[in-house]
Amino acid sequence: MPTLEMILNGKEVSVEVEPGDLLAHVLREKLGLIGTKISCGEGECGSCTVLVDGFTVTSCIYPAMKAHGREVTTIEGLAKGSQLHPIQQAFVDVTAPQCGYCIPGMVMSAKALLDENPHPTQEEIRMGISGNICRCTGYYQIVEAIELAAQRMAEEGGAP
Repeated sequence: MPTLEMILNGKEVSVEVEPGDLLAHVLREKLGLIGTKISCGEGECGSCTVLVDGFTVTSCIYPAMKAHGREVTTIEGLAKGSQLHPIQQAFVDVTAPQCGYCIPGMVMSAKALLDENPHPTQEEIRMGISGNICRCTGYYQIVEAIELAAQRMAEEGGAP
């Protein structure tokens, strides 16, 4: 079996994988990081979004071995101990999650957006999360949470 070596949430990880394993399955089933959700299994809904070298990928269709030698960040990698990342905290503060299933992917897309564009407009936020589907909300609180996170991160000089 091939060995996948990557930096996962800031730590070097090595795990044996099958040649056809997908990143979402490796994260959830082999590494126990269940924050990454699998919903559609076709890369259409965004629930499985993680960052690979800072870019969003739909991990349910992303071959695990493509992450070899790369830096992978999941929802579990954003918080610092018990301190939530400003994006996570903003989602909580504006009650953006409803069922919560899409939220990890939504937060990861927001992270990539704010890393690239720290002061997005509402339209840029909507475009930044356009690959993520939420069946529970009208996206208003989600956009509000991302605006709040951007504001807080600007005031703090960046993310923790």
